[in-house]
Amino acid sequence: MTSKDYLRQAYRLDQRINSDIAEAARLREMSVSVSSPAFDERVQTSRDADAPFVRCLEKIMALEEHINREIDLYVDLKEQIRTVIETVPNMDERMVLKYRYVHNMTWEQIADKLYESVSTIKRQHGSGLTHVKMPETPVVIGKLDCSDPF
Repeated sequence: MTSKDYLRQAYRLDQRINSDIAEAARLREMSVSVSSPAFDERVQTSRDADAPFVRCLEKIMALEEHINREIDLYVDLKEQIRTVIETVPNMDERMVLKYRYVHNMTWEQIADKLYESVSTIKRQHGSGLTHVKMPETPVVIGKLDCSDPF
């Protein structure tokens, strides 16, 4: 794993958590909605004793547990990334890496913040990545999509 792949894990995990939170919100909406009655004839030998919304609530609880585990991993990863970035000796490179990977800023936002051009920011970013010392036991969230432009 390259230092760039390691550092950008936090952004990908944050996106995954936000997606899971949106899914949980949709499930909550479904669990409180009233379903229409079925008037067609059905022959059923066994009947489910649980109300229809119970399955939805079980899925919500399982998803919330998954989200909590991901949030714990996200907090650990962010803490480790901050520590790794603090080891970069050059202050400008450190600031670019921090704004990019801790604060998830775009190149333009970083350039505005540091009063530099985007090309200077990208150059400092590349140089900063070469000075990143990977931790001995890095937090890894799984396979990243390498086609992602971030």
